[in-house]
Amino acid sequence: MSTALANPAEMIAQGAPRVIHNEAELAAYTETLFTLTALDNPTAAEADAIELLTLLIETYERAAYPIPAADPISVVRFLLEQQGLAQRDLIPEFGTESAVSMFLSGQRKLTIEQVRRLSERFNLPADVFIAQS
Repeated sequence: MSTALANPAEMIAQGAPRVIHNEAELAAYTETLFTLTALDNPTAAEADAIELLTLLIETYERAAYPIPAADPISVVRFLLEQQGLAQRDLIPEFGTESAVSMFLSGQRKLTIEQVRRLSERFNLPADVFIAQS
């Protein structure tokens, strides 16, 4: 075991970063992370601190602010809106305008091929277009 890790309790007592438990700690760690990432040439120790703070912040935020999975219809509607597209713009991915309309109205589920094409078109992972049960 490394001598640096010989007494983790002592490290924490001396101010080493630890698991984030509340919003005040999150704010402090985030501010520190922003300061470190603004450095032009961080040292190896600063780079390690950036990595550690990022992990701690991501872990806290994942638990405190979970992002629910969106259903495929909502995802496609969002993408259409954000990119200023109409239903007919998805004909290459669906085959026909009626297939697009049926999907968006909830009358039809996506096929594997449609998932693949949507994934390629929008450069997103395929699982974004697959309903979570």
